[in-house]
Amino acid sequence: MKRVMMQLLRSIVTVVVVGTMAVMIFSLRAEVAEAKAKARTATSGEPGLFETIRTRTSVRKFDPARPVSEADVEKILRAAMCAPSAMDRRPWEFVVVRDRTKLDALAKRLPYSRVGNGAQVAIVVCGTTDNGLPGRGKEYWIHDCSAASMNILLAAKGLGLGAVWTGVYPGEERIAAVRETLGIPDGYLPLNVIPLGYPAENPPPKDKWNPAKVHRDQW
Repeated sequence: MKRVMMQLLRSIVTVVVVGTMAVMIFSLRAEVAEAKAKARTATSGEPGLFETIRTRTSVRKFDPARPVSEADVEKILRAAMCAPSAMDRRPWEFVVVRDRTKLDALAKRLPYSRVGNGAQVAIVVCGTTDNGLPGRGKEYWIHDCSAASMNILLAAKGLGLGAVWTGVYPGEERIAAVRETLGIPDGYLPLNVIPLGYPAENPPPKDKWNPAKVHRDQW
């Protein structure tokens, strides 16, 4: 009887040990799978991209004590040039303004540009109507440069910077102010001025989703 009980006890212990090991192995595999999934996510950047889009806001006040590195500016410009353009014409040009005198001049002539609110740098997105497209196709520079501008805003957010799109085109006085201040040649039009800097404010993101704006198959 004693021998039977010992064998039964050994069997129970074996089952418990094997079961525990199985649970541990299963948990370990689950953790490894989760880690791999997170690694793939980090590599693809998909959730991070959507979070950047969702939380992007217009920042209008910047920390004047924190400079924006040239490396970050180049990353932002590279992102801008990843934008699509009609017939791949890429009609954009970018003026990077760091000179304090020129920033102050823009701030004086463009009071809504926000470059006077501590911005360390501003990117002026310009386009040419001489994009090689016929007729009204020349106006596609507006679409192309707008796509590049949106990439600038998202790239800035992704780098922890603040930015805001301030319109120039089609205001004739604004166009003249930017052209004269920065020496923009004829044949090119400034679409906007985008000041950049580390945020001195933290405006909450807005939930702009409105399903009533979505029409399926027809209006």
